[in-house]
Amino acid sequence: MYGDKLHLARVSVQHKDIYRIITECGEVQARVSGKLGYSASVSADYPVAGDWVLADRVDDGGGDAIIHHILTRKSCFERKAAGTGYDRQAVAANIDTVFICMSLNNNFNLRRVERYLSIAWDSMAVPVIVLTKSDLCDNVAAKLPEIYSVAAGVDVVVTSSLNEDGYTTIKKYLNKGKTIAFIGSSGVGKSTMINRLMGEEVLATREIRDDDRGRHATTHRQLLVLPGGGVVIDTPGMRELQIAGADLSRSFADIEELAEKCRFRDCRHESEPGCAVRQAVVNGTLAAERLENYKKLQREMVFEERKSKMTPAQAEKLKVIDMMGSLDACKKVQNASRKNKGKRY
Repeated sequence: MYGDKLHLARVSVQHKDIYRIITECGEVQARVSGKLGYSASVSADYPVAGDWVLADRVDDGGGDAIIHHILTRKSCFERKAAGTGYDRQAVAANIDTVFICMSLNNNFNLRRVERYLSIAWDSMAVPVIVLTKSDLCDNVAAKLPEIYSVAAGVDVVVTSSLNEDGYTTIKKYLNKGKTIAFIGSSGVGKSTMINRLMGEEVLATREIRDDDRGRHATTHRQLLVLPGGGVVIDTPGMRELQIAGADLSRSFADIEELAEKCRFRDCRHESEPGCAVRQAVVNGTLAAERLENYKKLQREMVFEERKSKMTPAQAEKLKVIDMMGSLDACKKVQNASRKNKGKRY
């Protein structure tokens, strides 16, 4: 118990503005206090699965529990909220390890792995790449060197839900007191894997479509306590993962080490003379696609940093420039639209 009769609890389910929290007496439904909701400026300021919070009760006697405070997070996987706004969205908090799940079918994408790793390192949790559905891939041995080329120093686990390949390795991360978040696109098998670890069908699963694109089975974030110890957090599949913050120095350490050898400290790795990074591309020791993705993520980070310091009007102007190229181009589109208004085709 804490001051003013508040009790320690952990958020197990977040579904819009309704929560489930685990207290010393069990799991109860909860909602945030008016003060906490009023002080929240972005989505990330609200509780999320994995958060430690202070609530006013430990059981459901007298209605929903009220969450008054969120304790300081030791780690948090965040992304920019989907859409055209500038909101930050917390995906999971207080996690020790992030399982970046990707299936070995048409979902396999090195550029996506680089993006996930950049955000995972920034979250302060340790990333592990989990390659699922190995039974659907005829050339797993050829895929592994590709993964290692973009994930130096990161553990890689290959799994199959058909014969439980890799599950023994997965369980090594699930020590008592540790929290693991499963992150990845829809249909990669996160829920299936968690069901196997739980020993029962606690999460809904769905078959992938004919085009190998996933179907959403998980619709909200959920924390589960494993029978053998450890905690896992299941998250909805992400078709879009925009950056709110990223650690490129960890996910692109090879490029940043090469950049130290460039002739100019502010080298953009484009056409400058003495660019060690471009030379590595020419030599074939660095993939051109990896360099382009690195520069793309850099631009996204700079863009987000600039927006964070702007007024809403300035941010809207920047968004227009980013989409249209310039304000003049936007005005031309608006004028053309006015001229064509009412015309029939």
